[in-house]
Amino acid sequence: MLRLFVGLEIAAPIKAELAKISSGFPEASWIVPENLHMTLNFIGDVNECVAEDIDEALRGIEAASFDLTIKGVGYFESRNKVRAVWAGVAAEPDLRHLHAKVAQALILAGQEPEHRKFRPHVTLARLKRVPVTAVAGYLEAQAELLLPPYSVDYFTLFRSHLGHAGAAYEALARYQLNAS
Repeated sequence: MLRLFVGLEIAAPIKAELAKISSGFPEASWIVPENLHMTLNFIGDVNECVAEDIDEALRGIEAASFDLTIKGVGYFESRNKVRAVWAGVAAEPDLRHLHAKVAQALILAGQEPEHRKFRPHVTLARLKRVPVTAVAGYLEAQAELLLPPYSVDYFTLFRSHLGHAGAAYEALARYQLNAS
């Protein structure tokens, strides 16, 4: 079985900037810079034949390249406990268009649609049972985060390898976007 998702790779200079702010509270499990990405659609576990169908469907996507801007920080919570801290992604119309095209291609490849609302972000850290107050200082210190835009010229089909030290991501295929 292959655990797959579709996402955007983060440009190396942006990863370096995000690594600079990836510390500040010991309760966090910080994402290593090489694993920083933005998920477009989570797929989950599939066999190799299904992965081939997904690859074929993704190859048929026609969408424009665009600039992506990392802006601000925030968190996801459950029952007043922080699950993840993230860097925000400016919701460009071309990004939303690409997300919709990927979702449509995955449905055509036989995948269930994702039911979660698309909230573009780059996960910086995962947490367990940490109250919101424990991350408030970090969020306040990083509230004005604004990184230079970078060009997104392709999207990626990733494989996630789960291990004791967390997940490692492998790019299985890259799909070129059209020049704007």
